[in-house]
Amino acid sequence: MKENKGQVSKEQEREIRDEEKKTFRRRLTDYLVITVASVIYAVAVSFFLDPNSLAPGGVTGIAIIFNRITGLETGTWMFMINIPILALGMWKFGWKFILSTLYCTAATSFFTNRLASVGAVTADPLLAAVVGGSLMAVSLGLVFKAGATTGGTDIIVKLLRLRFPHLKTGSLFLLTDAIIVTASAFVFQDLDTALYAGLVVFINSVLLDIVLYGRDGAKMFFIISDSPERIVSRLLEELDISATYISGSGAYTGTDKKVVLCVVKKPLSPKLEEIVRQEDPSAFTIITSASEIYGEGYKSIFSQKL
Repeated sequence: MKENKGQVSKEQEREIRDEEKKTFRRRLTDYLVITVASVIYAVAVSFFLDPNSLAPGGVTGIAIIFNRITGLETGTWMFMINIPILALGMWKFGWKFILSTLYCTAATSFFTNRLASVGAVTADPLLAAVVGGSLMAVSLGLVFKAGATTGGTDIIVKLLRLRFPHLKTGSLFLLTDAIIVTASAFVFQDLDTALYAGLVVFINSVLLDIVLYGRDGAKMFFIISDSPERIVSRLLEELDISATYISGSGAYTGTDKKVVLCVVKKPLSPKLEEIVRQEDPSAFTIITSASEIYGEGYKSIFSQKL
């Protein structure tokens, strides 16, 4: 028995070591992702937004405005403004969260200053808004998936998500950035520039939700039919999707019914409707959009909810 206990202990030690190695590899991967994302973010700011005076909200927008007022580098302002916000994040989320965020903030500020000398890639404000906003969204999505933020309003948005988890990240950015974009119109005294900056915020918001949540594009069906078994059998055979029976009862007739609940991706939706029509033309069917789905065939239930 003692040998067995010793043997179990060694196995447990080995599992712990393997877990520690896995954690180290994951952290290393996360920091590599954050580094790449920081470069992408810096490219968006230094090549497209800053040279065209587009202040896209958040700390970046404030930094661009302060750069025009004081002449101090935009990347330096980004880091300075983030200091009190990072302190707030450390208090709320702990030092482990802030460590990766601090690295991301420092890297983004550093690369922004280093790339600033290149200047504008395009002088067309529309192109700058579209490309800059798209690059920002990709960068923020990568950073969030790595468990960090770029600091600034990212931390504020994370705090708001704790309080209002039903709100999506991109929508929260849209709200918090609107004030800064409006302020840029007064600082630069150019309404067109502010409108282009608003376009950056909109593009960033839409694409960020796609990067983070994906385009599930799924439909949810509630089917009340006299032939639920035949419908489900065809779903399993022809569409290779499962379904759930929900017990129901007609309010008028009092008859017990089996309600078929299933979720399908959009391309399969017409085929499912056709199966229902063929098996039971009089079936009562409710079809609604499903924006987020977790489970087999979709996103992992264990993935981080941002």
